[in-house]
Amino acid sequence: MIVPYEPEHLTRLNLQKAQAIMQPMLIDPIYAQSLKDAGYAYSLVIDDKVHACMGLVKQWDERAIAWGLIGEDSGRHFQKIHRAVLATMEMHPFRRIETSVTCNFPNGRRWAGLLGFVLEGTMKAYTPNGLDCDLYAKVRAA
Repeated sequence: MIVPYEPEHLTRLNLQKAQAIMQPMLIDPIYAQSLKDAGYAYSLVIDDKVHACMGLVKQWDERAIAWGLIGEDSGRHFQKIHRAVLATMEMHPFRRIETSVTCNFPNGRRWAGLLGFVLEGTMKAYTPNGLDCDLYAKVRAA
């Protein structure tokens, strides 16, 4: 079930290996709270297990940054996750939504495309440990 995101959800999320770089952030209560405070955030919780946390961080009225953290064992729930992300992007009327995916994560890059994002370029040394990320954007017609 998709529920409003709560900061404690991050401590219950067994993060997938491809996003392991974020693991230290998940235990930081200030970071966890900032995701709730910054915008629109949701979690997929089934049988009291957190499978994903995702949301949009508003930059200004027309622009937001999409984020998502997926659990290691959430594959069988991925269709629910995908639908929830699509619904979230439709529910909030941002003209431009951006997301970033590490260049060495082909499944994440493929998913960005399935969500309707278009590759705009590569950001060098973007992550805390210096990995490059691809920048994707989904732009609605004016």
